[in-house]
Amino acid sequence: MGNGNKVEFFVAICALFSSLIAIWVAWDQSRVMRAQQDGMVFPVLQFDGFVSTEQDEVSIGFRLENSGVGPALIESVQVVDNKEYVSSLDPYRDTLPEGFTISWAGLVGRAVAPGNGFDVLRLQWDNDEITREELNAAAFAWGDLDFEICYCSVFQKCWIETMGVTRARSVKTCPQSETDVFEEFGLARVTTPAPVSEEVSQ
Repeated sequence: MGNGNKVEFFVAICALFSSLIAIWVAWDQSRVMRAQQDGMVFPVLQFDGFVSTEQDEVSIGFRLENSGVGPALIESVQVVDNKEYVSSLDPYRDTLPEGFTISWAGLVGRAVAPGNGFDVLRLQWDNDEITREELNAAAFAWGDLDFEICYCSVFQKCWIETMGVTRARSVKTCPQSETDVFEEFGLARVTTPAPVSEEVSQ
């Protein structure tokens, strides 16, 4: 190989190497930009149970909040009892003392804005309609339930939030819920004499 050919070969190798570096830099910048975009719309759902005692009334229920910086698109809600999935909350109605009012908010298909929070389910009694022992027993019975809420960001990054777990678990996709357990539980109460109210969508 002559000197000219050697120079041409060396120049070609350098050009190829430079192209590879340029491709890698472009890919890395694209990856960083995607990470920045994801971070700007990163939702963080928190789902917890509560017991509230006030002067005239007491209540138990569940509250959902989005403490992230982007909307959370809720795809499914699953109920877990003793590590087994259950399809309805109706069997747990019998653990509740009579005389309660109920408010609820459906979750499946809802978009929860950042900084927004609301009661998903609130069961409320007048103080003279329930004893402290009955309240504690009801809270304890419902406290055995776990809830898994699968939600996604606007860029289809998805997570499963499990009640009582500090950090949500990342998943590729969310299973689709055909029904909403909270909505079904609330609507079933419509047929009873107790007054019913529905949460206004947030």
